[in-house]
Amino acid sequence: MQSNQMQAITGKELEYIVDSISNEDLLIKQCAATAAATQNPTIQQACQQYIRSMDHHIDLLVQAIQQHQPLAPTSPQQ
Repeated sequence: MQSNQMQAITGKELEYIVDSISNEDLLIKQCAATAAATQNPTIQQACQQYIRSMDHHIDLLVQAIQQHQPLAPTSPQQ
């Protein structure tokens, strides 16, 4: 029997999510710099589309953290 109840994420899983958010943010900055530096409208458009995609990824990762927030311990683990 499979339970639909969500389980708390582990510290390691949280670290992976935070790292992913950080990586997505870095890619957004790099794409924005590339879009600003190029004169090619096709490259600018591709960078802007990629930035929107990465923004969506960040939103999904933040939502994952927020969904698990009620399951987080209320005091530090020892």
